[in-house]
Amino acid sequence: MTRRVPARDVVVFTRLFATMIGAGLPLVQSLNILGRQTEHRGFRRVIRGMVRDVESGETLSGAMGRHRRVFSELSVSMVAAGEAAGALDTILGRLADFLEQHGALARKVRAALIYPAMIFAVTVPAVAILLVFVIPTFESMFASAGVPLPAPTRLVIAASAVVQGYWWALLGAVPLPALAVRRALGTSRGRLFMDRLMLSVPILGGLLRRAAVSRFTRTLGTLVASGVSILQGLEVTARTAGNRVIHDAVMSSRAAIERGETIARPLEESGVFTPMVVRMVEVGEQTGALDEMLTRVADFYEQEVDTALEALIAMVEPAMIVVLGVVVGGMIVAMYLPIFEMITAV
Repeated sequence: MTRRVPARDVVVFTRLFATMIGAGLPLVQSLNILGRQTEHRGFRRVIRGMVRDVESGETLSGAMGRHRRVFSELSVSMVAAGEAAGALDTILGRLADFLEQHGALARKVRAALIYPAMIFAVTVPAVAILLVFVIPTFESMFASAGVPLPAPTRLVIAASAVVQGYWWALLGAVPLPALAVRRALGTSRGRLFMDRLMLSVPILGGLLRRAAVSRFTRTLGTLVASGVSILQGLEVTARTAGNRVIHDAVMSSRAAIERGETIARPLEESGVFTPMVVRMVEVGEQTGALDEMLTRVADFYEQEVDTALEALIAMVEPAMIVVLGVVVGGMIVAMYLPIFEMITAV
């Protein structure tokens, strides 16, 4: 089985492939060159396999379709449309643009999560050290002195006793929420519930909604502009949406088109897409410029996601610092309260 190929390698491959095909190099020769210069061993084997398939009479899209761990369904569909239209270089260029934009958004989201993750990684060990090693020392000192303890101090000492006495149960309980969520995501109803829940979370839900709309419009716009039929484009977009709510809305639109209706109405009924998105899709349908309208919406929402991410980071950073200060500082103050009372009494 092929190891996971980094997304960046796939983007570079697609961009260089488009350049070579556009320059007039034969398909097999281009693949051979790309295979030789690819550093990732697994990806090199994939490209060599594609060369063998193409030389055996397989289409490029068919050869790519044999490696779904590397090439997404969207990529395969776009390449198939490019082959049918005789515009493979143009389609590969559009695909590279799409992958670069999608990768840039993913990197921004990951970057936004780094700081909270670092704060969490510092806070948990710090609290554990205080509860396991520092608090018991204070407890022994207070017990020998016979000092009456205020409520905050008793609470911290009780928490320390729980951690020391039941640390094995606490460690065992850590993966339970993750396992429960994973099991829920394994079912259709559970996935739908979780996706709806995530979209309804304050602040984060709005960001996820914008990102989902951006991905939907960018994907469908790219597919339609590449010559993929609207029905196939909607099906591919639904499967790559990454959100069950979006998936169901897109598939409802696909069913509506099969019945001779428009795309816009099911999107509006889903409650996920804003009136602006619905109206622009509707105008695109009426004017025959659906791909252009979808691209404009995608550009707008990508900017919205950037703005929302910056605002979220600006809000999360001080909030995490405050939480860290309250938790760690509160524990320290609670343990020093009896000492202050002893000094005051003297």
